[in-house]
Amino acid sequence: MTKIGIGAKLPSSGPAARRVGIGAAARAAEAAGFDSVWVSDHVVMPGEVGSRYPFASGGETPWDPEEPWYDALVAMAAAAAVTERVEVGVAVLVVPMRNPVVLAKQLASVDAISGGRVAVGAGAGWLAEEFEALQVPFDGRGRRLDEWIGLMRDCWSGTPRAHASDHYRLPGGMHCYPRPAGPMPILVGGMSSAALRRVGRLGDGWLAQQDAGSVDPGVLERSRALIASAADSAGRAAPRRLVLRVTGQFDSGRLPELAAAGVTDVVVDVDWADPDGVRRAAEPLGA
Repeated sequence: MTKIGIGAKLPSSGPAARRVGIGAAARAAEAAGFDSVWVSDHVVMPGEVGSRYPFASGGETPWDPEEPWYDALVAMAAAAAVTERVEVGVAVLVVPMRNPVVLAKQLASVDAISGGRVAVGAGAGWLAEEFEALQVPFDGRGRRLDEWIGLMRDCWSGTPRAHASDHYRLPGGMHCYPRPAGPMPILVGGMSSAALRRVGRLGDGWLAQQDAGSVDPGVLERSRALIASAADSAGRAAPRRLVLRVTGQFDSGRLPELAAAGVTDVVVDVDWADPDGVRRAAEPLGA
């Protein structure tokens, strides 16, 4: 079996964020042998969510909106500062509700500080109320995500070209440093057809999500075929990296079939309420 990279979801939100701490969790995950650590992203959370959460069968959010949710970029920097080896990722960053040049600067800074260990999960977002609170249009977010990806990559060159569109204008002659320490992969997140086509057109990889109780390699294989078709239409090779974020108690016995379906990395939940939870999560996975 091709070795799958194993990532740990850090407690960047919820009660464990306060009790354990992001830095302590990141150090523990690295010491336990995990290959990567991942945070999640929301800026604000409405008290009552009207938008449908796309990763639950009932569409309801599984968290308490009054629990802390640390800023994703700050959490990534905190994890990077106290580790030496693990990749530091976000699954996923809601890119189109942010200023693309500021975001490019923040990500490049964390990557430079970490020595080139950042992976950017990039998604269009689903929570309309959050976009409204940030005074960012919810409609058209997919088109802005496409554009922001191009802008960020251009900023990472250090000398971005002039850019003008209906969504953003960047004058020429700007300098945007530091540059990332190495190639910073953009893993397009999502399970919809639109997201899969975006992976094929623009992504360095795909960041998928499934619940542990309904992990389905067949869905992943069919989705990879759609990605390959979109990449072919765009005149580029299909990205090979497939990071699967699994929520819930993952069965390590599924690793061989996931590898056969093209999965390169699995990101799992850790029971941070258990003082020995990170070791318990790592052992059966061979992390």
